[in-house]
Amino acid sequence: MAEGLRERKKRETRQRISDIATGLFLEHGFLTVTIADVAEAADVSVNTVYNYFPAKEDLFFDRSAGVVEQLSRWVRGRDEGESAARAVLRELRAEAEAVSPRIGLMQGYDRFMRVIHEAPPLRSRLWSLQQEIHDHLEATLREETGAPDGDPLPGLIAGQISWIHQTVFVTIGREMVAGRNPDEVSREVLVLLDDIEELLSEKVLNYAVRGAQ
Repeated sequence: MAEGLRERKKRETRQRISDIATGLFLEHGFLTVTIADVAEAADVSVNTVYNYFPAKEDLFFDRSAGVVEQLSRWVRGRDEGESAARAVLRELRAEAEAVSPRIGLMQGYDRFMRVIHEAPPLRSRLWSLQQEIHDHLEATLREETGAPDGDPLPGLIAGQISWIHQTVFVTIGREMVAGRNPDEVSREVLVLLDDIEELLSEKVLNYAVRGAQ
């Protein structure tokens, strides 16, 4: 029981530091705020912050692990008779129809995106995250299809699916920064997803179809 309490306290401390850091970054900018500023605001030592977040960028992208694994989760959860690409398209459509904050369809998302655009280290980390998303999805597709290590197809399909995901997020980010209404943007994203699906080849759309369980 004591071990469980310690772990819960660690999670709470980590979350509190992350929330405080995000607020400071949004208010003052990523480059202006220091780790010492975060530590002071959170009433912890600088070393404590580094114990939870090895790099300053980790404070801003605290939930990146969930983002990296998202496409793989959608692919693994695809329905019987559904391909990997169609599963991702379905999930993105559902998020857009729900005007979901998970894909940036919310007031205030423009502040988040501006912080990234104004900070080269964050733009660099975002690029790295996109590569991690691709690599994680490639590994998932290889596992789901049983493709051998030398088969290039899982990587190529992962690139196509990652492009779908990235295009949607880039479009939403751009429109929200422009001050658009989330409801309006969500409708445009649904049209965009239809356009994207029309561009995809049958080979992409029919890759990794789940058979009967």
